[in-house]
Amino acid sequence: MHNRFRQCLRRMSLAALTMLAAPVHAADLVIAMPNWPSGQATANILKVSLKQHFGLDADVREMGTLIAFAGLDSGEVDIYPEVWLPNFDSLVKKYVDGRKTVDLSPKGVPAAQGICVTRETADKYGIKDISDLADPKKATVFDTDGDGKGEMWIGALGWSSTSIEKIRAKSYGYEKTMTLLQMPEDMAMAAVDAAAATGQSIAFYCYSPHHIFELHDIVELTEPKYDPAKWHIVMPSDDPDWLSKSEAPVAWDASHFYIGFASSTAARLPKVAAFLSNIDFTAEEVTEMSYALQVDRQDPAKYAQAWVANHQDRLNAWSK
Repeated sequence: MHNRFRQCLRRMSLAALTMLAAPVHAADLVIAMPNWPSGQATANILKVSLKQHFGLDADVREMGTLIAFAGLDSGEVDIYPEVWLPNFDSLVKKYVDGRKTVDLSPKGVPAAQGICVTRETADKYGIKDISDLADPKKATVFDTDGDGKGEMWIGALGWSSTSIEKIRAKSYGYEKTMTLLQMPEDMAMAAVDAAAATGQSIAFYCYSPHHIFELHDIVELTEPKYDPAKWHIVMPSDDPDWLSKSEAPVAWDASHFYIGFASSTAARLPKVAAFLSNIDFTAEEVTEMSYALQVDRQDPAKYAQAWVANHQDRLNAWSK
């Protein structure tokens, strides 16, 4: 019995050595995938497209924005599908303008960001301007745990926009009347769905293009117009005292997002860089992606396969 056991161990050891010695196929490209629905869809659409049109194998890896940009800078990451501006202004300034190790596609998707409530909340309680959130009496409309303060979702942990929403809450004064919640987007959107279905009041960070505007009657709170002189953002990665040094008592500037790719990838694969620069997703398409992944719960990889199969004309145009 002991001999048989030793022989078994020997065979397992030889098998392990054989596996270690076997060549590992490395992907031609690495795509950093963000943790929001449209970014997940786009990352996988790029993977399928690059295989079909260029015969290149891409490895899709979920990672945060800071890690993705560090990877683009070092050449360990090739593509990041949604570089949001002004959210990532500091990263663009550092890596695109300064170090020149990252390129951005010239064709951005127009977007918007702000704080939203359901139409029922706005009409029933008169909550229509962002200053209403700083009113203690109105804030209690959003109180679900009985502590006298309202609750609102300001984004997922690690999002640049979440840090900026903390700054805006401090600047407008509703950090004192509202508990600022951070959680994954799918949990937050489930809360919005539930509130809309039951008539409960809810306030939350919102951005478009996004499927939530297709599902429910959503109202964005009015704010003072964007003023660059009043928009002073310091990110946590740049200064430990970022919050105290920041102010933003105005609306977000007009937003866009772009495909980012490593400059080294552009030099190594110029046709791929040209393809990425030609991609022109519409806001409607991005909304459909968000809806498919978060509402219909479609698998991102399978969705991408179907999307590419149904948009061959678009891909052919981008490949020219």
